[in-house]
Amino acid sequence: PSMAAMAAPPPAEPPVPPGRRCPSLPSVEPLLFLATVSLGLQGPLATQYLWDRLGTEHGYSDRNSTESTGCGDGNATADPLRQEVEVLVSRWNLYINLGGFFACLFSVTLFGAWSDSVGRRPALILPAAGMTLQTAIYLLVMYLELHVAFFLLGRIVSGLTGDYTLILASCFSYVADTSERRVRTFRVAVLEACLGTAGMVASIGGGQWRKAQGYINPFWLAFAASLAATLYAAFFLRESVKQKKATRLFTLRHYKAVYRLYTAPEQPSSRWKLALYSLAFFMIVTVHFGAKDLYVLYELGFPLCWASDLIGYGSAASYLAYLSSLAGLRLLQLCLEDTWVAEIGLISNIAGLVVISLATTTPLMFTGYGVLFLSMAATPVIRSKLSKLVSETEQGALFASVACVQGLCSLVATGVFNSLYPATLHFMRGFPFLFGAIILLIPAAILGWIQIWDSKHDYSHFPDASLSPA
Repeated sequence: PSMAAMAAPPPAEPPVPPGRRCPSLPSVEPLLFLATVSLGLQGPLATQYLWDRLGTEHGYSDRNSTESTGCGDGNATADPLRQEVEVLVSRWNLYINLGGFFACLFSVTLFGAWSDSVGRRPALILPAAGMTLQTAIYLLVMYLELHVAFFLLGRIVSGLTGDYTLILASCFSYVADTSERRVRTFRVAVLEACLGTAGMVASIGGGQWRKAQGYINPFWLAFAASLAATLYAAFFLRESVKQKKATRLFTLRHYKAVYRLYTAPEQPSSRWKLALYSLAFFMIVTVHFGAKDLYVLYELGFPLCWASDLIGYGSAASYLAYLSSLAGLRLLQLCLEDTWVAEIGLISNIAGLVVISLATTTPLMFTGYGVLFLSMAATPVIRSKLSKLVSETEQGALFASVACVQGLCSLVATGVFNSLYPATLHFMRGFPFLFGAIILLIPAAILGWIQIWDSKHDYSHFPDASLSPA
């Protein structure tokens, strides 16, 4: 029997645990690139469309106002009709973002944890298809001149399928499945740099294209990019979860998996670090979303009064921070621990927002964008540290919780910044950016405190490396 066993063919290779890496897998970056191109085209174009559409409906023409009073004229700032349009656009952005948040708040958490069992691909195909449908609804609004409330309908449809937030969560889970712990921070930063590259391409192309041909043709590109992302996830991307199992979608077990991350009694130090890192992430991303929502509106208004091409360049400059932060992260990691790299990134973010809050000229506005060159270094560090604080079988639940936090960031940012902007127009148009800079001092203190605490408690001898501090 022993000779027969020796002659027998080798047993089938055991399933690869989720923590084992599969370097042969196709990259998830192309899918994220396509989805971000679609989102990067839609955001500024939708805001500008709302500005023109609502301005026309209320008897305000930006072109006529510029000819009569001059956009750079000090009288423009006192134009009550212009301020009324600014407030209307800000409120509609608020309604649309709120609708998307409430629709995807539970769907993102549900689909994210579900992907731990059934795999990442379903959690990538579904939101990409939803984004495609949302873009199609936006196109119908523009072709048929439907009421702008249909923008809200499109956003809700996309939110029910997980929206772009679920794409982000699934992509980061995919990277966690396929990367080693020692290089995970850089891999996450590469994924975030992909966001910047796609956003920069979309911003420059969208601004120039909109100026030359209007809104509809750039939105067709957004539709094509979303559709291509859906097809890539469905037919080209291989599954990264190797131990798949059939699991019901609509069950409370998925929500409980997320809840247990923060309430499990074992390893309490990891749990409170999860909570503190999540709080820091919440504040950083809230400020990032809030500022991003207002950039276009801030640039359209007095005294900057940018046209669509300058708005495209400005959006590209803001996205360039993803690439510069990746390069800076790689260089600073040679001599600094990840936490201190994140602290430098927060300093860059704070300084850039202060400059933008005071910008009254185009060169000063672009200077603010330039000072933000390391502003995106903090979020990949926090994502990586969160990933290292849980076991390899909890990655999907973890990034589902991060996606839930990110959805809450969108809600708070939309509510606070879009409400703060019209309320402070009369005394300081850039006050929301200054407010965001002050808020970022809190996560800077949190990250520094955790790092100092870790330096006083050496856990390098801990038997389970997966539970050691990041």
